[in-house]
Amino acid sequence: MTAIISTPYSRELGDELRRLRETCTSLNGRAMAVQLGWDPSKVSDIELGKARASQVDLAQYMATCGKNLEYLEQFNRRYHNAFDLYFAQVPDNLTTLAMTEAMAKKIVSYDILTVHGLLQTERYAWELFTDGQIEAPEDIAEYVRARMERQTILRRPNRPECTFYVHELALRMHVGNASLWAEQYRRLLWKTHVLRIVPADVGAFRSAATLYEFGKAAPVVYTETDTAQVYAQDNIAVARTRRLFARLDAVALDAEQSKSKLAEYVSGLREDRHDLGTDLA
Repeated sequence: MTAIISTPYSRELGDELRRLRETCTSLNGRAMAVQLGWDPSKVSDIELGKARASQVDLAQYMATCGKNLEYLEQFNRRYHNAFDLYFAQVPDNLTTLAMTEAMAKKIVSYDILTVHGLLQTERYAWELFTDGQIEAPEDIAEYVRARMERQTILRRPNRPECTFYVHELALRMHVGNASLWAEQYRRLLWKTHVLRIVPADVGAFRSAATLYEFGKAAPVVYTETDTAQVYAQDNIAVARTRRLFARLDAVALDAEQSKSKLAEYVSGLREDRHDLGTDLA
C-alpha cells in the first residue's frame, strides 16, 4: 500500500470498495482488517481513497468480498488511473462530481454560456439537455434528476461556502421561454450562495472553471465540455485558477449589484413576455 495525495476519483473508487464490503460481507472495517491480516488503518485509508492499494491488496480484498477474477480485472483497469493529478472522464459520469461537491467546504465557479449546474432549475436543465441534442432522449430524465439531487448540498445546515461568477452572456442565452427564465432568475437569487455577475462589456475569459476546496484533501479544479469532464489537482492548475478568480473578483459586480442586474432582466421579461430574445439581446 502506498500513501499518496487522494483525488476525486480515488475517493470515489475507495467508496465503491467500502460499499462492496458492506453489501457482500457482514464485516465492518476493523473485522475486514482482521480477516485480511491488515492494520485497521490500512482498510480505512484505502476505502477513503487516501492510499493506493497494490494489486495483491485488491486481489485479497475482492476475494474476501466474493468477487471473481473478471470483476477484479475490470476494477483494476479503472483503479490504475485513480491517483492521477490530471484525469478525464466521460461526460455522463455522475458519481465523481457529486462526491466532490458533497465533500467540498468551499466552491468557487465561473460560467460563461450557461448557469452553473448547482443553480439550474429543473426546466432550465431539461431545456439545455433537449436543445443540445447530444444526449439520448431516454437518458435525459436521469441526467436532470441527478442534477437536481446534487443541489441538495446547498440546503444542508453545513452547506459549502459557494461563490458563483456568471458571465452576462449566460443570462442572455436563448434557452426556453420567458416563463422559464423568470423562474431561473428567481433561482439565482436564493440566499444559499453568493452570485457575482461578470458584465457583458468586460468580455469573456477563455473557459469556465470550478475550484473545490476541502477540509483536509488538496484543492481540485474542474471543467467540462460536451465530450469530457476534466479534473486537475496539481499546484500549477490550482494556482492558475486562483488567479482567474482574483481577476474576476476585480471586474465582476458585487453581490448587491448583481441582484440589481438580475432585477433589470426580470423587468425586461415583464415588459414583453413573448419576446425573450429581444429583451435580453
